[in-house]
Amino acid sequence: MPTATVTDLYPTRGATEVNTPRQDPVVWSGPDAEGPIHPWELEAYERNGFMAMDQLITPDEVDLYKGELDRLVRDPAIRADERSIVEKHSQDVRTVFEVHKISEVFAALVRDERVLERARQILGSDVYVHQSRINVKPGFGATGFYWHSDFETWHAEDGLPNMRTVSVSIALTENYETNGGLMIMPGSHKTFLGCAGETPRDNYKKSLQMQDAGTPSDEALMKMADAHGIKLFTGAPGSATWFDCNAMHGSGDNITPYPRSNVFIVFNSVENTAVEPFAAPIRRPEFIGARDFTPVK
Repeated sequence: MPTATVTDLYPTRGATEVNTPRQDPVVWSGPDAEGPIHPWELEAYERNGFMAMDQLITPDEVDLYKGELDRLVRDPAIRADERSIVEKHSQDVRTVFEVHKISEVFAALVRDERVLERARQILGSDVYVHQSRINVKPGFGATGFYWHSDFETWHAEDGLPNMRTVSVSIALTENYETNGGLMIMPGSHKTFLGCAGETPRDNYKKSLQMQDAGTPSDEALMKMADAHGIKLFTGAPGSATWFDCNAMHGSGDNITPYPRSNVFIVFNSVENTAVEPFAAPIRRPEFIGARDFTPVK
């Protein structure tokens, strides 16, 4: 449980769902802070909880990262590693965690100033990697991820105290309207939805394949969708979506023939390091929720 010196600002995993107004800024740097994000883009990010970019990396870089992704998911040693998650039905590798430690190619991407400086600008501090992974959603039936707030899990099960975390999803394949793309409810990041139900021990082993604990009710999702709407993200390889840790998001199944793959990096402020979980009996493994808070340089 959290130490006595850390206040739980966002109660969750209790007997009932609880709505808590956001207690933290969305953009932590000042309006005049230097960085690659224009002020109007920061204003839109603060309002919507996300920022889409048509091109973050070049086509040649897409080829490099896509080739490295393909190499990793085909490697028998990587498949056998606990950091790999296997699709339940197809038995294909679906996700590989901690890729910035497994692969120097992805480690270089984490340090890339186009990526790193945007994270620093949004969070207003040095940052470390709370989580990294590659996601593979092949065609013909790959399952999606149900609606959730990442912060709800990171707060409950990893012990992140505050909403000072940003994710970037970089597309390595075409994101169509039909192949299981990312969906976000714009503005949903302004309210924290504390979910009902206790966290099972070692919940991560199940939740990485099918979310259960930390899942909002249908009634809550209906109210949020009515209030905020739903934005579906499409884009070419090399495009990117930055989104706030508390944005309500999910993705559908991919029943098209067209695969969808991306690299996903979560940056957390070095001023928001994890404590003990706020609503779970034990910490998740470090390859899912880092305990190495060394700033990325």
